[in-house]
Amino acid sequence: MASRNLWYMRSNFLFGSRCWMIRYSAEILLKSVSFRLFGVKCVNGDSEPLENEDLLNNLLTMGVDIDMAKKRQPGVFHRMVTNEQDLKMFLLSKGASKEVIASIISRYPRAITRTAESLSKRWDLWRRIMTSDLEIVNILERSPESFFRSDNNINLENNIKFLYSIGLSRKCLCRLLANAPRTFSNSLDLNKQMVEVLQEVCLSLGHNDPTDFVRKIISKNPFILIQSTKRVKANIEFLQSTFNLNKGELLHLLCGPGAGILDLSTDYAKRNYANIKEKLFSLGCTEEEVQKFVFSYPDMIFLADKKFNDKIDCLIEEKISILQIIESPRVLDTSISTLKSRIKELVHAGYNLSVSKITLLSWSQKRYQAKLKKLSS
Repeated sequence: MASRNLWYMRSNFLFGSRCWMIRYSAEILLKSVSFRLFGVKCVNGDSEPLENEDLLNNLLTMGVDIDMAKKRQPGVFHRMVTNEQDLKMFLLSKGASKEVIASIISRYPRAITRTAESLSKRWDLWRRIMTSDLEIVNILERSPESFFRSDNNINLENNIKFLYSIGLSRKCLCRLLANAPRTFSNSLDLNKQMVEVLQEVCLSLGHNDPTDFVRKIISKNPFILIQSTKRVKANIEFLQSTFNLNKGELLHLLCGPGAGILDLSTDYAKRNYANIKEKLFSLGCTEEEVQKFVFSYPDMIFLADKKFNDKIDCLIEEKISILQIIESPRVLDTSISTLKSRIKELVHAGYNLSVSKITLLSWSQKRYQAKLKKLSS
């Protein structure tokens, strides 16, 4: 009897323990699953995203513009795990001020999701191009997305190697990183496709040095690699057909001032050119004069129709002839307010714009002031 009771007690203990162990294991499993599922986002019982209060407090303490950040990337505020403190310490160590750090996070909140290890690796890769930490900080302040948009450091490294391999100098890569940083976030294949298209264009125009051609295009237009190959091809066709260029003339244009047009929307370029023709025709210009005007300074195609027309009208009203404008197209780079103030100052100084050169209307402020002072003395 005693042995039976003893057996009964052992059975209860063993089976009870086993049930407890199964229940405990299940709880561990469920907790693991819950952490895995909700470790990235806070969720309440109704599966609605909740904001991470600790994160909000940290960002407020850091001076981040919460309203701006929420408008830009609201999903960041539902994350349980973020690295804002690591980001702050990392950027401080590179010379960024607290104000700059707050501005970076306000405009690109996803920056706080990057790990310290990833940041350090990416920074080292950028330093292969930039000569100082301060240069990188300045780019981040201006365009935080350029650094934090991707954490694919392998792709970045491959792009750097590729761009060096096609003959680009460190100075050229610096310019790319400063002006068109998305070039380095492109997939390597995309950058290769654009380079191959440019090399094909070069050979089709009879130039026997594709590497030199590509280098010239990219140095003239740092945004070329972030455009589609379709757009670039369409713009080259537009330039060739519009100005009736032979291969040599088109090659010369693309390696020079025409390179900047290649990243424009083709429809935008065509519309602006049509407006230029219409406006100049209305002032008595011939087709040949219009082509000479635009071909000598293709940047005119960047001017939207109203801005172009208003500047032409401003100059014509001041007794400056259209032929003078055609001979000095760079004056249209100057804002209308600057044109008006300079014309007024020059007339007051006794300078006759109707019969004199008008190029000084587009001079730098320092050079212009020196000329004005000389005229007034």
